[in-house]
Amino acid sequence: EGMMKWVRCFDCGQDFHGTVRLALGWAGWKTYVGRPQVDEWRCKAMGLLGTALRQSSLPEEALPVFEASLAVRQRYWSHIENSSILGAQSNLALSAQSNLASCLSDLGRVDEALVLERKIYAKCVAIHGASHKHAILTGGNLAMSMGKLGLLNECQSFLRDQLLPVAQKSLGADHDITLDLWQNLAAALANDPEHTCGDMLEAETIMQDVVTRRRRVFGPAHPNTLRAQRFLCRLQKELSGA
Repeated sequence: EGMMKWVRCFDCGQDFHGTVRLALGWAGWKTYVGRPQVDEWRCKAMGLLGTALRQSSLPEEALPVFEASLAVRQRYWSHIENSSILGAQSNLALSAQSNLASCLSDLGRVDEALVLERKIYAKCVAIHGASHKHAILTGGNLAMSMGKLGLLNECQSFLRDQLLPVAQKSLGADHDITLDLWQNLAAALANDPEHTCGDMLEAETIMQDVVTRRRRVFGPAHPNTLRAQRFLCRLQKELSGA
């Protein structure tokens, strides 16, 4: 089970969220903090704590944790970062960079995040291949930053032509990452200042499917389901002229 016991419920198979995720993030860190800095489990626990803080809407507290995590990983594992043989150790620096970029984006430093995310995605594809889960996830982060910065045409093309085809095939239509990608595409369509009625209708159709799948797979009360439902309601109001 490894580190996943701090992240995922083994009964339902879903990731923890909210106060439970934050409490487990701290518990995991306290479990491994006494180990040497070079210890892989201590390093992973630091990253999980940062993620728990960020997902609990505490990006200011998460940022120094991610910065420390990246510094440790670069110090001890940078020599194998570019290895084509990716074991757990060689993934550490890439995941730390990705976490840091996402946190920077949350803090409004999207320009910095975009530069870092382009490099991370290119490296993940070069090492893992475009259809690997890590490459798809980092690509999704990149697409989100494109959307935030108004690079909506690039964002739409990137999602349609590169990310969604491989996500559908490799992860499946019901996977959380795949659904996030579809939601990002719907947002890019709806937020385009030059969007057409057809764009809005396509965004609505996408979100209806996303909400249906999230309700079935994750349940109606899951935060991601509620977030998708709110976005769908917003689209429907705009289409109705309310």
